[in-house]
Amino acid sequence: MFLRSKKKVVEAADAVEGSWVYRQAPFFMRPYLKLARLDRPIGSWLLLWPCWWSVTLAYSGEAVLALATWFALFAIGALAMRGAGCTYNDIIDRDFDGKVERTRTRPIPAGEVTVKQAWMFLTTLSLIGLAVLLTMNVFAVWLGLGSLVLVAAYPFMKRITGWPQAWLGLTFNWGALMGWAALKGELSTAPMVLYAGCLFWTLGYDTIYAHQDKEDDAIIGVKSTALTLGQHTRLWLTGFYAVFFLGLIYAGYLANLGIIYYVGIALAGLHLGAQIKRVNIDEPVVCLEVFRSNIAFGWIVFASLVAGQLTA
Repeated sequence: MFLRSKKKVVEAADAVEGSWVYRQAPFFMRPYLKLARLDRPIGSWLLLWPCWWSVTLAYSGEAVLALATWFALFAIGALAMRGAGCTYNDIIDRDFDGKVERTRTRPIPAGEVTVKQAWMFLTTLSLIGLAVLLTMNVFAVWLGLGSLVLVAAYPFMKRITGWPQAWLGLTFNWGALMGWAALKGELSTAPMVLYAGCLFWTLGYDTIYAHQDKEDDAIIGVKSTALTLGQHTRLWLTGFYAVFFLGLIYAGYLANLGIIYYVGIALAGLHLGAQIKRVNIDEPVVCLEVFRSNIAFGWIVFASLVAGQLTA
């Protein structure tokens, strides 16, 4: 299955500086770890946070060990499915990726992995994700399988709409429903409000991310909210994050969280405001830094949810 050539694996343009993938990982695994974006963990965090938030929101006295198990399972699932999603996306977009400065070093256009090998790797990661899913109740299993339609369609959205980030939001935040469903075996208004709010979070952070590629995207005919919103991006970001912020507040209210939750969410709101103020859509390095700051933002929301449950 694995590529065994001695060809040097080129470091991705937006990889974390000094990533272990290029220095400590076994050589034959590096193209696949790169394909799964393990040199850029921000995507795994962005997929994981709605899961962990939802699990915490759904907490109603479960044993600490049981709760920790859910956190671990969702972490494994997020790593596997983020890798599978990126691999699928790279297979579909391989012709586009070779024409964009930032993505031409991805494993398929760089010749580090063949399409056949990528499909095999995708299958392996998908089986890991399925194994995690099958530990859940029947309702959660069917709910999780329902997300596959969104995943399969996502790479094609940039070809047909100027709002592919909205579809990514529907896809990437499915965990906001899954965490609640895994614990409770059903859905209620609180996780659905969280899911809807997270859609606008993704619209914000992925629009920022998309501004890195807007010139190349315009040349090759790929669409994005960065191109759609253009110089009005900051105003739209304010609207996206405002809706998300209100969604966090309302979800906490529906889950009867304690007052400390709202103090924490106020701090999270300040973080979102700082993102809007700092972003410069004409500076790719700044866009990437602001995008990555959402890892810290996720910890603020998570800590707020924990505190809210402890003081409920």
